[in-house]
Amino acid sequence: MRKFAVFSGFLGSGKTTTMMALAKKGTKTAMITNDLGNKGLADHKLATLRECNAAEITGDCICYQTEKLVENLNRLFEEEGCDLVVSDIPGFGVGALDHVYHTLGDKYPGQYELAPFTVLTEPRTVDLLREGGGDLAYILHTQLVEADLIVLNKCDLLDASGREAAVQYLKKTYPQAEVVTLSAVTGEGLDALYKALTEGQASMHRPDIGYGGEAFTEVMGRVCEYNIQYYATVCCNDFDGNAYLLDLAREVQKRVGELKARIPHMKLLAWEPEGEYGKVDLLDVDRPIEVSQTFGHPCTELAAALNASAFGVGTELDAAITAAVEQVSRQYQLDLVIYRKEVI
Repeated sequence: MRKFAVFSGFLGSGKTTTMMALAKKGTKTAMITNDLGNKGLADHKLATLRECNAAEITGDCICYQTEKLVENLNRLFEEEGCDLVVSDIPGFGVGALDHVYHTLGDKYPGQYELAPFTVLTEPRTVDLLREGGGDLAYILHTQLVEADLIVLNKCDLLDASGREAAVQYLKKTYPQAEVVTLSAVTGEGLDALYKALTEGQASMHRPDIGYGGEAFTEVMGRVCEYNIQYYATVCCNDFDGNAYLLDLAREVQKRVGELKARIPHMKLLAWEPEGEYGKVDLLDVDRPIEVSQTFGHPCTELAAALNASAFGVGTELDAAITAAVEQVSRQYQLDLVIYRKEVI
């Protein structure tokens, strides 16, 4: 078996966490992290810290890097003996069904078994769809129209009636897709997802999603991808890295909110030379900050990567996020060296 699956889905739906859970499930599953920025971004670093079998494709979406994708797939399948490889796509991922699956099918017929085209959702996604309207709902709907398989992730946040209501809504609105529930954090539903990916097949349908049309271009023209990477050392004493990450996420949330911008997902990962790490996620200006990993002891130095996808003006977001990093680092008496920034 040489099964390949693409994970699409909205920002913060848990694509990376789900890929890592699958990669940790067995030695024959690997993941590919894909991002628009340069190397060393948060997702790939996090996967290596968790000792997952992970490759990295950067610089652009795999939609436009077919040769790099094939090179990685061949290495993982042929040299490492993997049975299942899963890859995410950066940003909002609309159009990956055509650009990835159909391109592989046309250029490399029969070389790979394409698993059901998979779109991850979470409870907030369903709420936004039900509310309707706005840029976010437009993108969410466009993603789900492409799905063969819809994964309702973070199902542990719902009670039984809420879960059933969300599943029924997704089944009724997107009847072309199978719907499974999952908690990538607790592992609930992971076996069912693995079975759906390894035993199912891509339908290779080609829905009209208006890709490149006026509405699509207008919405995507407001999207900005941001990345900042830096080192920080403690000038006087050990410091609480967990409190630092939370305060930084709060400051970014405040400053982006003051711009009247949206930041559907920000990943903030920091790690020590010995390999211990902390991670927080920001899922918009009006939602609670999520803490997924904490340091177990005071830190003396760390490296950090902050990746964000936002609706707003790139230069304004750059100024706001950079100012937040500098301000909070000063508050914690850190010596700061920013060595990479990207606005895409």
